[in-house]
Amino acid sequence: MKKFLLLIGLLLILAVEILHVYFIMPFPGSQESNTIDAAYFLDKNIWYIRIVFWLLLAIPLYRTLTHNKTWAKVLVALFLVFYGIVFYAFNFKFLADKMFYQPEHKNIVTATESKVDTGKLVIGVAIKGKAKAYPIEVIGYHHQVQDSLAGQPIMVTYCTVCRTGRVFSPMVNGKKESFRLVGMDHFNAMFEDATTKSWWRQVTGKAISGPLKGSTLAEIPSQQSTLGAWLREYPNSGIMQPDPGFTVKYDSLAGYDKGTLESNLEKRDTASWKKKSWVVGVQLKDYAKAYDWNALVKQKIIEDSLPNMPIVIWLEKDTVNFHVYSRMISGQTLQFIKTNDGLQDANTQSRWNN
Repeated sequence: MKKFLLLIGLLLILAVEILHVYFIMPFPGSQESNTIDAAYFLDKNIWYIRIVFWLLLAIPLYRTLTHNKTWAKVLVALFLVFYGIVFYAFNFKFLADKMFYQPEHKNIVTATESKVDTGKLVIGVAIKGKAKAYPIEVIGYHHQVQDSLAGQPIMVTYCTVCRTGRVFSPMVNGKKESFRLVGMDHFNAMFEDATTKSWWRQVTGKAISGPLKGSTLAEIPSQQSTLGAWLREYPNSGIMQPDPGFTVKYDSLAGYDKGTLESNLEKRDTASWKKKSWVVGVQLKDYAKAYDWNALVKQKIIEDSLPNMPIVIWLEKDTVNFHVYSRMISGQTLQFIKTNDGLQDANTQSRWNN
């Protein structure tokens, strides 16, 4: 019976080491269930749990190693070695902030100095006439980069698994906060603030665990487009350059813009309406609707109506940049056709650019 209890205790401490990381990293099956509260509890109490377990196991282990038969001693010794390997792997190799680091050199330059290809996708931010662009294949590795624009602190974030870019104010309770990548929840990146240790979802900026659970970071409007399209609108924009210290990491995301990566997490399903298929998401207040990217590429424009809002989705010639506009002008709902250089409405024959 004592040996059985010792075995159960050893398996439980091993399970704790695995689960406190498994729940918040993209291991098989880990992102399918609502385990965030359990993950947070384990993460914040892991050392207390370890101490309690090892205190309870200390005497049984000592007796096994000093009084039992050789085979029992060998099995326990092998288990302890295995535990050491698991402990190292799940605490120093598999944690998100041990895999993805912040840039060491944040270099923002003008368009004439930039070495970023104008066909690359960027997250663009504009505040009070000032603008900056952040290449997705750079931000995608770092997951979040803090900067300032027009005297305002900003946090530019991107999750490569769900292809969401968001820009937030890092101000929490009136204080500029710092964040670290802690893992993911339901395949979306998750950050931890340094002060309260709350966990925040990247896609919404909402705290889902910890003292600030339910709070939301203020979002700053941003735009995803090619760098070339962004510079057409903001020719004086600053452009973040790749950090030379992370060239190999950036190279691992080469092709991400076009969805050609083979990674199961970051690949693109070329067929429509699969889990990794591309869509254009449109949100109007509490209503949201997704539109098939393949249909947009084929048709170039899609007209539809959200509650009290007729819209048109328009894809540019490069089949990368797209726009969503209201079709309501002065109380009149316009009907559009695609032209060689833009759009033309059938109501007034007016021509429209992007």
